[in-house]
Amino acid sequence: MSETLDEIIKGYIFTQRDSLLPLLQEIQNKLGYISEESIDRIGALTGLPTSKIYGVATFYDQFKFEPNGRYHIKVCHGTACHVNLSERIIHELERLLKIKNGQTTRDGMFSLEVVNCMGACAISPVICINGKFISNVEVNKIKGILDSCISKSPVYEDSK
Repeated sequence: MSETLDEIIKGYIFTQRDSLLPLLQEIQNKLGYISEESIDRIGALTGLPTSKIYGVATFYDQFKFEPNGRYHIKVCHGTACHVNLSERIIHELERLLKIKNGQTTRDGMFSLEVVNCMGACAISPVICINGKFISNVEVNKIKGILDSCISKSPVYEDSK
């Protein structure tokens, strides 16, 4: 990770606060999140105070400060999914995983992200695990979906 981080930051050596966003975005795109080490290295290589870097990063909700879990679960909470009870799916995932939106389980197995819309309204409610969509999700199927991730069974079939 350090090598990748240094490569990215070297392209922004003369970065000031106004061009910090593209640097943070590139780090997150390549590494998946903004680590404490990233903030320290940006500060060391650019001369910007880490408090300013952290202040910019925390101002925008697009930046994450924890890596995704091995299974990154996105739950659609757009209008169609909301009408089809995605809120219950969110609560069940939070209950079973013992995490909230934006968090990762302690073992690093799962992370949860609630998104505004996935554009899959016709097959709602929808969740997406590592880029694979599961449609027509029902609350009583959530545990089985999570179990199939753990057992590495085909989890990505429709949950009907």
